[in-house]
Amino acid sequence: MEKENIAVGLDIGTTKIVAMIGRKNEYGKLEILGIGKSKSLGVKRGVVDNITQTIQSIQQAVQEAETNSGYKIKDVVVGIAGQHIRSIQHSDYISRNNAEEVIGDKDIDLLINQVHKLAMLPGEEIIHVLPQEFKIDGQSEIKEPIGMCGGRLESSFHVVVGQASSIRNVGRCIQSSGIELSGLTLEPLASADAVLSQEEKEAGVALIDIGGGTTDLAIFKDGIIRHTAVIPFGGNVITDDIKEGCSIIEKQAELLKVKFGSAWPGENKDNEIVSIPGLRGREPKEISLKNLSKIIHARVVEIIEQVFVEIKAYGHEDPRRKLIAGIVLTGGGAQLNHIKQLVEYITGMDTRIGYPNEHLAGDSDEEISSPLYATAVGLVMNSIENNTQSAVRISFSAPEKVNVYRAPVKQIQEIEESEQEEEQLKIPVGESTETKIRKSFFDKYVDKIKDFLDNAE
Repeated sequence: MEKENIAVGLDIGTTKIVAMIGRKNEYGKLEILGIGKSKSLGVKRGVVDNITQTIQSIQQAVQEAETNSGYKIKDVVVGIAGQHIRSIQHSDYISRNNAEEVIGDKDIDLLINQVHKLAMLPGEEIIHVLPQEFKIDGQSEIKEPIGMCGGRLESSFHVVVGQASSIRNVGRCIQSSGIELSGLTLEPLASADAVLSQEEKEAGVALIDIGGGTTDLAIFKDGIIRHTAVIPFGGNVITDDIKEGCSIIEKQAELLKVKFGSAWPGENKDNEIVSIPGLRGREPKEISLKNLSKIIHARVVEIIEQVFVEIKAYGHEDPRRKLIAGIVLTGGGAQLNHIKQLVEYITGMDTRIGYPNEHLAGDSDEEISSPLYATAVGLVMNSIENNTQSAVRISFSAPEKVNVYRAPVKQIQEIEESEQEEEQLKIPVGESTETKIRKSFFDKYVDKIKDFLDNAE
């Protein structure tokens, strides 16, 4: 029987942790087999700050996804975010010994590996090296250099850098949860894969992913990533403001925001009021929806203006860098009423809400095609590209036959033996997939984290 290419993405967010299991169907679309969601404890602004709580939340999400899908998760592709992420532009070149020889993959790898040796600030590590345009012997704006000839191969790169300790903490949480780390992807890049079309990336587009703890930005032009940024504010600061401004508890503030919140204060009449039950025998509180949307509006404007500063830093006013497709909003924060209109008003750019349903199979659950799951869907797509075998089907037949309490010794031995066989079977699968995939630097990077974690223990 042919092995299924089952992919798993794990989105470790500030408000929720999502484990998603999927595969490609015969039409090349993504079929979601199972999804697990847990409240994220131990993550602040996209960065792990309590390892024990994060491990528990990951295990809960993973277990739920396994139960829903009937697959056992072995390894995951994880999204990385947080305010420690920054990006830089860098150019580099290699001189080739034989200019007549055709440029191949190994030349590109050599150039990328050279960029990985860049000196970083203490405690920082390179996460992604993304080639932009190539130059061969002075001929510029080459998108695909493979197959061409030349002595000097040059390229501009978009280099994404993050705090090494934060990246290792994520790796440690995953290993302690009993699963392997097969890849790391910058969250805005994963979200972009899930919600943007190739036409938008060509025309020029800014993706704004408003999460719980951070707002991520990814800018594309001519089909190439041009700028990434992580702003350390998200939906949680809006909830905090409502909590303070209305003197209510966080749970109520979150519900108010989701059910009645609007980013545009003019929408609510003065006499629209919501009554909230008081705490333990206290009088209920009456909250004006107009005041509620004023609080939300003030904070959303602040977040969007910060993102707009980054879009300006990219230079979108230059006619050659113009973002013709405007802005795409995704993430949980994109579900806020009238946020699209507010973003258009502040930036003067066309805006739409990004749903990850473009790449999903037609019969997918409506819940999965919510902007909330954009990053998770993107991570599963990323895992599929790596051609990983990240989960194996659980066979339920053996445990059902055996009565655990009254099983004779012989049966118990048989179960133990079959488990040992399974353990032995598991190892070659990982090895064979490792050898199959051309080892990009990224795989080596993940291996480096694994080595570090193993030595640390």
